[in-house]
Amino acid sequence: MSAALNESALTQSETGDAGDEAAGPIRTAAYAGGLWRSWRGLVYQLVGIAAVLFGLIIWLANTGLSATELTTLAPAALWGYTVEHLQLTLVAAVIVLVVAIPLGVALTRKRLRFLSAPVLIVANIGQAAPAIGLVVLLAFWLGFGFWAAIVSLVLYAILPVLRNTMVGLQQVDQRLVEAGRGMGMSAAAVLFKVELPLAVPVMLSGIRTALVLLVGTAALATFINGGGLGILITTGVNLKLTSVLITGSVLVALLALFIDWFGRVVEHLARPKGL
Repeated sequence: MSAALNESALTQSETGDAGDEAAGPIRTAAYAGGLWRSWRGLVYQLVGIAAVLFGLIIWLANTGLSATELTTLAPAALWGYTVEHLQLTLVAAVIVLVVAIPLGVALTRKRLRFLSAPVLIVANIGQAAPAIGLVVLLAFWLGFGFWAAIVSLVLYAILPVLRNTMVGLQQVDQRLVEAGRGMGMSAAAVLFKVELPLAVPVMLSGIRTALVLLVGTAALATFINGGGLGILITTGVNLKLTSVLITGSVLVALLALFIDWFGRVVEHLARPKGL
């Protein structure tokens, strides 16, 4: 009897081990499939950006360019304009984040909540105003150049980050906040360990929107000697150089798409597990 029971237990153990071995590849395949589905859109977007850039290079290489176009579209010149454009975008983005995120957090606290509506109205003015008008007016006030462009870009892009920071924090379940306080956590600990991690997806969406706005609007900096890829567009229009105009427009669009792709990657990686 004992031998029969031992044999039965051994058979069940072997069957279970065989089932686990069979389920292992299935779980691995399912995990790989889920991972591919979550990254598929990002891969396709990056491939599309690379394909368009490659197509632009092939088109320029097979187009009869004049001496002026060859000078304007020289690789060193294009690289210089791109670096200037990225400098405008990144400096403005850092200032926006430093200002908008702490301000958004402060406006969701009870003591300053009454200021949220007036502050949002002021922030909305910057984005509601025509971008070119805002850039030119600030240039007359602050002087033409890099920093006038930076100030106008900050005013234009601060609203999405500020608004999404406030919305993300306001959407956090108050029962979780109360539970954290009930566990003896301080207000700062609840903010950094409960509220902000849960608000991250909404906040990152606002940051990504602001970055794309900055890349597109930075092209207007050329009107106030701020630099950037916008010089290709204005040069193409003023001198009727179609190749220069198309190249400038496509490069600005591709840079905006690449920044959007990068923002989506960060958003995907920083999203809390389970959300």
